[in-house]
Amino acid sequence: MGFIEAIILGLIQGLTEFLPISSSAHLRIAGEFLPSATDPGATFTAITQLGTELAVVIYFRKDIARILTKWFQQFGRSKGAHSVPIDRKDPDVRLGWLIIIGTVPIVILGYFAQDYIRSTFRSLWLVAIVLIVFGIILGLADLLSKRVRELDQMSYRDGILIGIAQMLALIPGVSRSGSTMTAGRLLGYTRPAAARFGFLLAVPAVFGSGLYELVHSFGEPEGAYGYAETALATVVAFGVGYAVIAFLMQYISKHSFLPFVIYRILLGGTLLVLLGIGVLDPL
Repeated sequence: MGFIEAIILGLIQGLTEFLPISSSAHLRIAGEFLPSATDPGATFTAITQLGTELAVVIYFRKDIARILTKWFQQFGRSKGAHSVPIDRKDPDVRLGWLIIIGTVPIVILGYFAQDYIRSTFRSLWLVAIVLIVFGIILGLADLLSKRVRELDQMSYRDGILIGIAQMLALIPGVSRSGSTMTAGRLLGYTRPAAARFGFLLAVPAVFGSGLYELVHSFGEPEGAYGYAETALATVVAFGVGYAVIAFLMQYISKHSFLPFVIYRILLGGTLLVLLGIGVLDPL
């Protein structure tokens, strides 16, 4: 049964990681309805996110390679007639710095809030409320945005603000993609630009968190799922996640976030009812 549950959770992780509906919330909720009826845990969640983040790296591989190449070239010296130093004002160089600077907030909070991440933040009461509140905020941001700015226009101030928004994703229910897209929309960026930056911004944070949890899991008692089940879920999440990225980037170029907003509110409301009548244990 453990492997079947791992496949189900991997599917959920892949389907929900990039949509602004919170994968960590869905894993937390789904765990209560599976035969084991247990929270998959923060460690399982962080490790399976390595699969979906690998999908980001592959999907945006050309962007990432270009950004990395130009970012490192800014420190190089001109060698030969055909070598031209990269201007530090180059959009890709700036984007590299924006990703680094924007990652700092979540690293700091993630380090100092470990106890809360593994306990308080995983309360289903909190998850339900956050799903609703941040769903409404996403809807308002999408509705009121000027929708005119593109990624190459992003300033350092905006990168930091979106990085702070990503920090909130440590709370299941907020959604990493949802929080960064919301911030991007509030700052006037188009949906594709906000989504693209959010996905790129997540790469160092998610890989860092996932690898940290993976290393620290060795030698520790196994949680709800062992290494084999977690690895299987991660592989499934990668395959499904790649397809979801392709779908989402096409979808948001023509459509609003309204369906996701409605879904978040309905899910959060249903969760509140189930908690209120005692069907679910909040912890």
